Amino acid sequence: MTLQLAIILVPVIFGFMGFAIDLGRMYLIRGELNQAATAMALAAAAKLNSTTAAAGTAIAAANATLDTSLGAGNKYNFGSLAVGQGDALLTSTVYSPGFFANLADALAAVGQSGDSASDGSLARHVTINLTADAPLFFWSMFSFGQSRKAPIAGAAVAGWSAPVCTACGIEPFAIPRQDRGDTDPDNFGFVAGTLYTLGYQCNGAPVPAPLAGTVTPRIPYLILDRFNIASAVAEDQQLYQIGAQGLIPSPNPLLACARILGAENIWATAAPRNCGNATPNTSVQAAMCGLSSRLSADVPASCTNITDVATLSASYPVDTDTTSLIDYTAYQGDNRRIMTLPIVETLAIDGSMTVAGFRQFLFEPNSGATSNTPSDFNGRFVAMYLGTVAPVRQGRFDGGCGITSGPGKVVLNQ
Repeated sequence: MTLQLAIILVPVIFGFMGFAIDLGRMYLIRGELNQAATAMALAAAAKLNSTTAAAGTAIAAANATLDTSLGAGNKYNFGSLAVGQGDALLTSTVYSPGFFANLADALAAVGQSGDSASDGSLARHVTINLTADAPLFFWSMFSFGQSRKAPIAGAAVAGWSAPVCTACGIEPFAIPRQDRGDTDPDNFGFVAGTLYTLGYQCNGAPVPAPLAGTVTPRIPYLILDRFNIASAVAEDQQLYQIGAQGLIPSPNPLLACARILGAENIWATAAPRNCGNATPNTSVQAAMCGLSSRLSADVPASCTNITDVATLSASYPVDTDTTSLIDYTAYQGDNRRIMTLPIVETLAIDGSMTVAGFRQFLFEPNSGATSNTPSDFNGRFVAMYLGTVAPVRQGRFDGGCGITSGPGKVVLNQ
């Protein structure tokens, strides 16, 4: 009886060992695939900027997370195989990302390998599907495991969130809403596709004229106070960095972010001056020099007085598309030129500015030029109004701001 019982228990024991080892391996690989899909989906969603080229750019960003040439690509099977590759026994497949205008369609595409429902200009969500083989050891002794492997799937969906109340990493160039009586909550009186001159607020006459090729009147702006007094980085370098990339990352949200309904002060050394002044405000000029780095690798002569500007400028590569555009959907850049600006109820220097929302502009070269002019004594530059075309780098929903339109951030939906 003991021998007979042992014979009966052998397949049972192997079955339990299969559950312990083979099933464990399958769950491990599924987790690795989901992790890879998550990285791909988040990277792709960050590139959905409402342009015709967005899908291609998003695919390239997703595939970059699988690149093992620098030792950081996503892998599976205890990190032994690169996702999308395999060996003599195991294979894995990366399906082309699916792009969708709404979340419901993106979620429905999980596990599917069909074509996208939206082109790049309409896409707001991306679905990633992956498959890979898990090796079988004990279960390979049974008929259902004779291939010595089992297919495992991974997936992720990411896309734009609802509008954020707090936006981080944006450009702190506050401009006043243009709709009188708050009649246009979607665009605040700005018109999509229109080229505006944004010029620094000044006092008295003569009122600075708009730059060539832009509409009248010029839109005044002020730089919001985000000076980090505790930083070892000099003030002019901080302003350059903000012009080059937006607000500097910081564990202090008061330095790295702006909040709708929040009261704002101006940058202390960038107080408005007389409109007839023949020299630029040095703080405004430092921010303008940072802006220039988005369109040109050359350091303008008017920027050479910024602390260690040559080294600083090398940290900010030029946008991959620096052309002057009339149709934003033709933009093929890497989002360096997209500026997310706080729209305030009115401009003020006494701390009474209130943020009404965030909207996006495309930084444009001056007419007939390749960049802006940092030496412009009125701090003027050209920007095309876009509305909401891309997610912000980071943000928060709390704060009870009650908005229904504006940029969101990238979130993982599944």
